[in-house]
Amino acid sequence: MAFERRLTESISCLQPAANRWRMILLVVSVLLAAGAWSWLNDPNTQKVSFYLSLWNHPFFTIVCITFIALFFAGIHRRVVAPSIIADRCRTVLTEYNMSCEDTGKLILKRKQSDSESGLH
Repeated sequence: MAFERRLTESISCLQPAANRWRMILLVVSVLLAAGAWSWLNDPNTQKVSFYLSLWNHPFFTIVCITFIALFFAGIHRRVVAPSIIADRCRTVLTEYNMSCEDTGKLILKRKQSDSESGLH
């Protein structure tokens, strides 16, 4: 019971931070899509070099660099941190015929008899 309480507490403490990172990723993704749309619809984009095209569209360039920096900083791991913890706990708990929900609540599995597991 103490392990279950600690696990649910740990996962619930990670949820607000994960939700904030999800919102940041969503906002930057929408801004990136809007910047890419304006960049690709500019008729001068095809006429000038790639670097000059990026220089002419500083909004897209800055958002693109921000997006790449967020992924190098590990935003993709921070967004799914609670599920990573739950998956790792499930891996360990299988040794004890247990599992857990995404919220951290433990699930007791029925112990298999020899005839159910295929051993005779």
